[in-house]
Amino acid sequence: MLQIGPYSIGNPTVLAPMAGVTDLPFRELCRKLGAGMTVSEMVTADSRLWNSRKSSQRLRHDDEATPRSVQIVGNNPAIMADAAQKTVALGAEIIDINMGCPAKKVCKQAAGSALLKNEKLVSHILCAVVEAVDVPVTLKIRTGWSPEHRNATTIGRIAEDAGIAALAVHGRTRSCRFHGTAEYDTIAEVVDTVNIPVIANGDITSPQQARQILKHTGASAVMLGRGAQGNPWLFREINHHLSSGNILPPPDQQEVAETMIQHLCQLHHFYGDILGPRIARKHVGWYVAHWGYGEDFRRSFNQLATAEQQLQQLQLFFRQRTTIDSDLFSSNFRGQAA
Repeated sequence: MLQIGPYSIGNPTVLAPMAGVTDLPFRELCRKLGAGMTVSEMVTADSRLWNSRKSSQRLRHDDEATPRSVQIVGNNPAIMADAAQKTVALGAEIIDINMGCPAKKVCKQAAGSALLKNEKLVSHILCAVVEAVDVPVTLKIRTGWSPEHRNATTIGRIAEDAGIAALAVHGRTRSCRFHGTAEYDTIAEVVDTVNIPVIANGDITSPQQARQILKHTGASAVMLGRGAQGNPWLFREINHHLSSGNILPPPDQQEVAETMIQHLCQLHHFYGDILGPRIARKHVGWYVAHWGYGEDFRRSFNQLATAEQQLQQLQLFFRQRTTIDSDLFSSNFRGQAA
């Protein structure tokens, strides 16, 4: 069982923090489908920017299930500590520190995975945040800043000494970004080095793969990122396989339809009539890509401007799939959407 401070995480599957993805509706959906814990989208440590629409939505919890983990990003120890305190005041129960994001706009600010090059500053930030709050603090990192400079074990020791409660490690370096394949040997080395829980992250897309990675690394849990986009059922499937050794069948079409429609409605409600449909397009696009519903459907859906149109067309899509041959469906759908 994954233990983070006072919180016992029943299922060894964690939703990774992903900017523009792990908003409140998606976190709630993943928890419903078996995620033991979810982590919010990263929030800038500069609280002067929290009045923006983006930051204010990322800081919303709205009765979210315990434990509520909120990720902050920055490079100044004092500012990070202040942000942690203010985030806890808004309802965060775990503070997660981002030292893994490889995005250029983050690394240009010497934040995210760029910090891995400055181990002294890493220590200052971690100590400042841990000392500033009474809730557990976790850390997400990569294996290093390049394949030639993997220092995750050193960062792991620094994190443990600073009082970090758990460490998530993505099996790529900063320079790798999301290219190539993740490697897990470094994660195994981190597990052997520290005495705090380690969560393995990177390219986990199946129950069998999750089991193999846990066995290889000795990690306490797996963290799912892109593998859960369009397939939040992956949490349920991994949990079942780890507990029973069996493989669950994929969700039937009725469950997929109900989940997509409910998710769509929650996105519309959370973001409003204008932004909601825009955000919904990418989530529906991920479902379409995973379940093979076709590029024609995705393009047609992306042309719809209102929440009502999107909901109607998604309902129509699934009704017609039960009665119309799939080879004939594309032209039918284009006619309805025109």
